Amino acid sequence: MAGAGGGSNDVQWCFSQVKGAIDDDVAEADIISTVEFNHSGELLATGDKGGRVVIFQQELENKCQPQSRGEYNVYSTFQSHEPEFDYLKSLEIEEKINKIRWLPQKNAAQFLLSTNDKTIKLWKISERDKRPEGYNLKEEDGRYRDPNTVTSLRVPVFRPMDLMVEASPRRVFANAHTYHINSISVNSDYETYLSADDLRINLWHLEITDRSFNIVDIKPANMEELTEVITASEFHPNQCNTFVYSSSKGTIRLCDMRASALCDKHSKLFEEPEDPSNRSFFSEIISSISDVKFSHNGRYMMTRDYLSIKIWDLNMETRPVETYQVHEYLRSKLCSLYENDCIFDKFECCWNGNDSVVMTGSYNNFFRMFDRGQRRDVTLEASRESSKPRSVLKPRKVCAGGKRKKDEISVDSLDFNKKILHTAWHPQENIIAVATTNNLYIFQDKLN
Repeated sequence: MAGAGGGSNDVQWCFSQVKGAIDDDVAEADIISTVEFNHSGELLATGDKGGRVVIFQQELENKCQPQSRGEYNVYSTFQSHEPEFDYLKSLEIEEKINKIRWLPQKNAAQFLLSTNDKTIKLWKISERDKRPEGYNLKEEDGRYRDPNTVTSLRVPVFRPMDLMVEASPRRVFANAHTYHINSISVNSDYETYLSADDLRINLWHLEITDRSFNIVDIKPANMEELTEVITASEFHPNQCNTFVYSSSKGTIRLCDMRASALCDKHSKLFEEPEDPSNRSFFSEIISSISDVKFSHNGRYMMTRDYLSIKIWDLNMETRPVETYQVHEYLRSKLCSLYENDCIFDKFECCWNGNDSVVMTGSYNNFFRMFDRGQRRDVTLEASRESSKPRSVLKPRKVCAGGKRKKDEISVDSLDFNKKILHTAWHPQENIIAVATTNNLYIFQDKLN
């Protein structure tokens, strides 16, 4: 598998770290709901169903061990969202973090956006390693002095202290979404961002919290006529006027904000005609797109539906230029997946640093990588059994039927409760983060 650096050399993935408790009984609040590297890859953020954000920082490389790349250790943990109650609608708003998006670093502090179903927050993460001492009107313990007792003036000084990482909410963007927010995406102008729910997309300015502009509204006048919902949305990586949104009907619409203020009329519609031979009761459900991501160079777009990943060229709307089957062996199991609700799982996908490889998750804690240049793919597993440091991950194979070979796993023995929905790829290196239920696995390529 070619990796972030490209080239035809095979990348051997090996275990680096695992974060999280080993217990079998997992608390609901500890289930990871989003994973995101920052623009340099030095920081890795996760959000969970308990409303917490945990940020890991990559340690500097060890000079004594040039073979080992810096490990990720906890940098900051904070409670981003709390459970709320909407009294008008008698609805509980859960604290689960749906998405995290980093802003590019402009000064010593880092900024990120995090959202639950209704409210988006802009957080500032900053470091403090000095504290002021020697105030004239204040004791060191914080008590105020009587000004009459001050007989001489002194100049306060900064003294070194243990490093403290503070997370403070700088902006709260609330009350703009009637339905659940599924996406946030920062624009390439780094001044605005979009937030999308089931029926509407809003455009915000990062400095203005009390108003946003509605740029897409697909809500019909009569809700009984509702046939599709918005499932994901993202800004183009370098054209600040362009964004896409995907729907539950398997279509992707590309909109240009220069054309009109309300982008209800799309500029391009990407849709693949359905193969009549594959038509079934579940066709509509499995064609729903769960994630859409532009390539870093902005030329391509990747979409993930239940069974496959499709790569679209923005210049060709009629069909995808590449299609990769993620777990085609599940097509015969759709009935039982419908009964246990797994068919509604929303798998995410990601590109590597130079857009040559794409990655997405599957069941049984499997995740898949597809090398676009060499047309090769691999199935790997995130499990504690193969979590010895630097141990190379063995490719897995699933047997769909017939005679099972020695190393193959039968499709009937897959565990559908173990699923990888969230994955992230370091923007410059072959380091990936894979979230199983409540554990975060970090893998990297084997350094020779």
